[in-house]
Amino acid sequence: MALLSEPIARLVEELSRLPGIGPKTASRLTYYLLRAPRDQARDLAEALLDMKERTILCAQCFNVDTQSPCATCSDPARDRSIICVVEEPLDLVAIERSGRYKGLYHVLHGAISPVEGVGPEDIRAKELLERLKDGTVKEVLLATNPNMEGEATAMYLARLIRPLGIRVTRLARGLPVGGDLEYADEITLARALDGRGDFE
Repeated sequence: MALLSEPIARLVEELSRLPGIGPKTASRLTYYLLRAPRDQARDLAEALLDMKERTILCAQCFNVDTQSPCATCSDPARDRSIICVVEEPLDLVAIERSGRYKGLYHVLHGAISPVEGVGPEDIRAKELLERLKDGTVKEVLLATNPNMEGEATAMYLARLIRPLGIRVTRLARGLPVGGDLEYADEITLARALDGRGDFE
């Protein structure tokens, strides 16, 4: 079996470190880039370097942007009385795509997971509490993931926030649009039933 040349092997190794990219996909991407025009490979490399050099964390919400405060925190049209707490910047992007939320955000950059050695001090919980001190925020919407880590994080934050007299809410959960009832698990169905609303 022929060995990969050093530059090819190095790129395969680096690509396979990315989440969701295994050795086979890393090899396919490497050989695609090998066949691609030099300009395309250069553009990709420059985009990666530009992203690393120009992006920073917003000092207020900890979202990723090229400025601090970020575009969302700087927007005067945003409702400053509500903060939506998310685990990662991509969660913020997903909520923004809905077009329904007009408040501010707080990005934790993780979730509490004792199994992985992530405790409350490893996420941006302390910074969230600091933001709540001035009395502007009336509601904190916990939009952590509906898994064990997200639930543990939401419960931890709710315990810290409620004594401040701030309303704590959670994203509604239930059946996905386009899903079939017969394929839904019991927990999802129970939450859909508990969170039912008036038919409009």
